[in-house]
Parts: sequence; C-alpha cells; structure tokens
Amino acid sequence: MLAQSPAEFVASHTALGPVPFVPRIRLYLAQDAFSLWEATEQAAGRPDLPPPFWAFPWPGGLALARYLLDHPGAADGRRVLDIGSGSGVTAIAAALAGATAVLASELDPVAAAAIALNAQANGVTVTATGDVLDGDGEGADLVLAGDIWYERALAGRALGLLRRAAARGATVLAGDVGRALLPRAELRELASYDVPVAADLEDAATKRAAILTLR
Repeated sequence: MLAQSPAEFVASHTALGPVPFVPRIRLYLAQDAFSLWEATEQAAGRPDLPPPFWAFPWPGGLALARYLLDHPGAADGRRVLDIGSGSGVTAIAAALAGATAVLASELDPVAAAAIALNAQANGVTVTATGDVLDGDGEGADLVLAGDIWYERALAGRALGLLRRAAARGATVLAGDVGRALLPRAELRELASYDVPVAADLEDAATKRAAILTLR
C-alpha cells in the first residue's frame, strides 16, 4: 500500500505540462519510465507491480485523442467509454470534443487518481471506474480503446466488449501501433498518424498509429 494517497503520489512523481502531439491537453507526466516504476514498487512494498501506464501518453491513445480533436463530431453530444484509459488522454479529448459524459475504465487506483487530476487540469469532467470488460459498453454511444492489445487475456476480453457494444449500435474506435495481439482481421483503418513516443518505452522516437473500427 502506498504511504501517500494515490493523488499525492501522482502529483509528487510527475509534472503537469502539454502533451506532445495534442498540446491542447495538459497531463501529469513522468520524465523517466523505469525510475517511476521502481518508485511505485518501493512505495507499495511490492516488486511485481505493472508499469505505471498512467504516467505516459501511449501512441494509440495519443492518436485517438488527436483524431477526436480533429473530428469532434465523433464524440460531440455522445456518451463515451474509454477502456484501458491510462492517463485519461483519450477520455479528456472526448470531453473537450463535446461528449455529454465520459467514463474512463482503469484497474489501477493510481491511474484513477491520475485521470481525475488530469481531467481537472483540463477543465473537463471524466468519471473513473473499474473493470467493465465483461459488459457491453456501459450504455455508451462511443467506445474507445487505445493501446489495449498487449496482453492476451486483456485483448480477448476487450474485443468481446467491443463486439457487444457494436452489436447494440455503439461506435467503436481503437488506436494502436500494430501490436502483436491486435485483431487485424476484425478491424478496418480510418486514419493514421506519426506519433511521438517515449524512446525508453518504444525503442523509437515516433510510431505510426492507426485509428481503427470494427468491420
């Protein structure tokens, strides 16, 4: 358990600033991935914690955020669910684009705190929630999934949710750089962007990220 509250931990290990590629959005971001990961494990007294996904803007989420800001009609007036929200960058973009309500799904309580801080910094309302992957999208009109295809069980559950959401009439948008578990056969590309990324996380300075929807 963290000695600080999750919100205090986020604020003390990150700095608020504009986000590369979507400078309209400001986030609490870390400068070094591995130092923060170690700090998180030490603070929690556990050596097995997942990476602090909430402390960095991942390329699929950045691409989705850019797409929503470039195409505000995709979110304007709609209820939005963002799964695997991380820092909340995509959820915040949806809110800035005019969504009537935005729900951000995250399992990590520190990520939920980061989402709340980031939403406040951008003057929007985003509600954080836990695991929703066994449902059909929480009644959202638009379901977003950025950088969700990196772990087999998670990818399978996420695809199930997206299928169910689409079956009841929701629009589904995914952002991804072509990770191994991306269900390419079920998706078609709507747009793509060259997105700046953290080199220590992605082994590159930029990644080509696609915006995809179910066929």
